[in-house]
Amino acid sequence: MAGRWVELELDVSAFDAERFEEYVTRCRAAGIRLTTLAELGDTPEHRRALYELNKECSADIPERGAFYSFDEYTECRLEVPSFDPQGVVIALDGEAWIGMAATSDRGEFVVNEMTGVRAAYRGRGVSVAMKTYGMAFVRTRGARKVRTFHHPANASAIAMNRTMGFIDADGSDR
Repeated sequence: MAGRWVELELDVSAFDAERFEEYVTRCRAAGIRLTTLAELGDTPEHRRALYELNKECSADIPERGAFYSFDEYTECRLEVPSFDPQGVVIALDGEAWIGMAATSDRGEFVVNEMTGVRAAYRGRGVSVAMKTYGMAFVRTRGARKVRTFHHPANASAIAMNRTMGFIDADGSDR
């Protein structure tokens, strides 16, 4: 992944949550509820719903290839020490799972593993709202940095992260 993908980093102390709270407010006004997998319950049914949402949203990542089977996903993403259901933000429209922002605790930093929104809900600021909501998890971990990786052709994801204050991990802001 290194060298080919765009690696971005956010200084947690410089993140201005108030600046992005409008996205959270806008989602709530539209009837979209933000919660975490921990708050919903880390159950087999919710893990399956998370998998299905992640699989659907990941299909839009350039050159992604085949997605994991459910068993592979569970083994590689959920049954690992860095997984914490408090770090998985879910956006709900009624009972429908419409977006996710999953982070994992890596000690010195937190990694944004995946942020995705179902196609019908894109362009409404749901990604920014979920990532803003998820900063509570980052802060409880005491992490100083959040890192994320994107395929260079995933311009919308890169732009969204830059809007939130992410810069290139090497310290430049291309």
